[in-house]
Amino acid sequence: MSGPAKYLKGRLLLDGGGLRGSFFHRTVVLVCEHNAEGAFGLVLNRSAGNKVGEVLVADLPDLLKESPLFLGGPVQPTALSFLHSDSFIPDANVFPNLALGHSLDDLLEIGESFSPVKKVKMFAGYASWSPGQLEMEMKRKSWLTVPASLELVFEAPPEQLWQTIIKSKGGWKNKLLSQMPDDLSLN
Repeated sequence: MSGPAKYLKGRLLLDGGGLRGSFFHRTVVLVCEHNAEGAFGLVLNRSAGNKVGEVLVADLPDLLKESPLFLGGPVQPTALSFLHSDSFIPDANVFPNLALGHSLDDLLEIGESFSPVKKVKMFAGYASWSPGQLEMEMKRKSWLTVPASLELVFEAPPEQLWQTIIKSKGGWKNKLLSQMPDDLSLN
């Protein structure tokens, strides 16, 4: 009998160098849900190139309208997801003090509440895996995993996130991977 399945909820998945040519090339994905029914995640380091207010037609507070929009993944690119953090979120559903939401009403409520330490990051689309799919990708070593943190989700510069995390893992292979050009013919 095998042991309990190892689920990756609350961890980051990083392209381990084998996803060239796919949507996930050099991405960092926060796994927000992972169980026997599959997995759901959001790409943290792929900008949509728009501000939320340019894409979402809603009466949002200016702070949210001016926030950058990220491409959460290739699935349902018009679906809204958001991550939010505050000093204390008792019902955080990703990891302590980090919650995932999808409701526009919840986003409006968060946007209107005052908190000097509140953070919100919004996404169009998401990444998902059917039952067993992520486990197979892990066996093929498609992904590297690291623990997630509020600092990596909200404060690290998104355009440098993949390279920064890969380099911080240490070792000559990771250093080489982090410095490899996007186009190998430039090497």
